[in-house]
Amino acid sequence: MAEPDAGRSLMERGADLFFEGLRREMAPTLEEAARLFAEIGPSMQQFLAEMGPALARIAEDVEDWSAYEAPEILPNGDIIIRRKAPPPEGEAPDSAGPEVAPDGSIEL
Repeated sequence: MAEPDAGRSLMERGADLFFEGLRREMAPTLEEAARLFAEIGPSMQQFLAEMGPALARIAEDVEDWSAYEAPEILPNGDIIIRRKAPPPEGEAPDSAGPEVAPDGSIEL
């Protein structure tokens, strides 16, 4: 009887063993994720059906998301997204990137 690994390189067998071990290690996490998705899936579908069009319109209107703060949930349940304050006159915005010295180095 021929060995199951006959004709396969050590790299192929090693890769198979690696992925089999990875699959075993990930199985509990994947099972938990599947359970979580089954639990929240229907409510997420309802949320996307109701809010999807409004969120799409907002996404079309906002050109630069970095100009806004993270969403904030108020005590009454309202969600607001505040615009960040513009930088003071003459000051470059943070998105300008790091300053590069003439020799090409960057101060960290």
